[in-house]
Amino acid sequence: MSQFEQRANIKFCFKLGKTAAETLECLKTVYGNEALKKTAVYDWFKRFKNGQESLEDEEWSGRPPTSKNDETIEKVKNLVRSDRRLRIQDMANALGISYGSVQNILKDDLGMRSKIDCR
Repeated sequence: MSQFEQRANIKFCFKLGKTAAETLECLKTVYGNEALKKTAVYDWFKRFKNGQESLEDEEWSGRPPTSKNDETIEKVKNLVRSDRRLRIQDMANALGISYGSVQNILKDDLGMRSKIDCR
């Protein structure tokens, strides 16, 4: 059973005029323990009510799943070249990535050791 299949069923129930609660009960009857959780069903119901037609998840805003990529590594390298006294936290803030990501890039990708850095 896929989440996509259940979303299609939620949309079907929505178009039939069922409530989110009725839809949840239908999903539980059909899928048992594998049914989507209440919050997911209500969320998808709300999306369809607001006019969404797609069954696909929308892109997440914010930080990408991994901030460690060639572009970010290059940006860290350029920051270090411009000012070797920058603190790791300052670089993280400037790039919008985590402290740990900057630290890993410095150590693993750029082969640098850092002095004790008090955030």
